[in-house]
Amino acid sequence: MRNSMQAAKAYSNMGKQGAAEDASPHRLITLLFDGALERIHAARGAMERNDIATKGALISRAITIVDGLRASLNLEAGGDVASNLKDLYDYMETRLFEANLSNAPAMLDEVAGLLGTIREGWVGIAEEAAKASDQQQPSNA
Repeated sequence: MRNSMQAAKAYSNMGKQGAAEDASPHRLITLLFDGALERIHAARGAMERNDIATKGALISRAITIVDGLRASLNLEAGGDVASNLKDLYDYMETRLFEANLSNAPAMLDEVAGLLGTIREGWVGIAEEAAKASDQQQPSNA
């Protein structure tokens, strides 16, 4: 429960509190992925426009969201997968920081690609769980 609350706080800090309050823990993590990706893509645009202040603010928000993703991990129950994700989130935060300092869109693209891949897997988990649940439901026919 504590991890869900931290993720909710990170998402509500993005300015979408209503969606966060009504979201399941699984949906909340998906919203965090989406929020981070939106900010990274917007930061890339700001970088291309040489809008330094906006770029910095957007990258800072993306780092905060990635930190929220890391905080949502249950390292005890998640075993090696959670530990590997923690390390990957640490790496992403470092790359975002470096991208901001060096004005490197390729670093933003790298992090967006990593987040997108993890998001796809996360969404796939929900889809598989829904299919399994549907198969276990007795038929009304």
